[in-house]
Amino acid sequence: MAFLILVIGDLHIPDRALDIPAKFKKLLAPGKISQTLCLGNLTDRSTYEYLRTIAPDLKIVRGRMDVEATSLPLTSVVTHGNLRIGFLEGFTLVSNEPDLLLAEANRLDVDVLCWGGTHKFECFEYMDKFFVNPGSATGAFTTTAASWAVNLGSNGEGQKEQDKGFDEDEEVVPSFCLMDVQGISLTLYVYQLRKDEKGVENVAVEKVTYTKPVEPTGAGSAAAGAGAAASGAASVSSS
Repeated sequence: MAFLILVIGDLHIPDRALDIPAKFKKLLAPGKISQTLCLGNLTDRSTYEYLRTIAPDLKIVRGRMDVEATSLPLTSVVTHGNLRIGFLEGFTLVSNEPDLLLAEANRLDVDVLCWGGTHKFECFEYMDKFFVNPGSATGAFTTTAASWAVNLGSNGEGQKEQDKGFDEDEEVVPSFCLMDVQGISLTLYVYQLRKDEKGVENVAVEKVTYTKPVEPTGAGSAAAGAGAAASGAASVSSS
């Protein structure tokens, strides 16, 4: 049986969303998930209790809106197979630029880094590491752009530029991720609740794979070289 890891975050219940979509809840039935990594912003006790019904093994980090959960860590790391997976909400990061995410991954000494806060799914491989943002499981709106506009309020030009790029009617696509780790390989399943042209909601699933690079061992190369010398071969072929 596969060891499935649920990566979920930015729920903001009930402040910005009423609940996790019913189509998602149907998929997240108890007994299917082995462990949950929650990237914070739960904001209520009932959501915490619900996540525990999905998988008793629940790991949580503190989000910027979890103001009462002061005992939760800002970052955490789990190990599955030969992969170290780090996760955080992301409000402690200066930005979501790949180099800064890479620096955080190196600081935590992880192969995979999950971060949240943007409410938008994203994943990419960079410098042999894998980065995953599961988005918001509820489709909760984000105030990041609006906050930026407030911070630039004294700069008329900056205010105008930001307001132009911020669409208050832009809809956040609800999403979450499942990870299946086998040795040095990870398969990521991305679930997104999308609407067709008639407004009918359907769950779309995509699959992304990542394999941790493995450096060739010096012992193996030395043994191959010794064998070639002993047999008088002119060259050695290695896979």
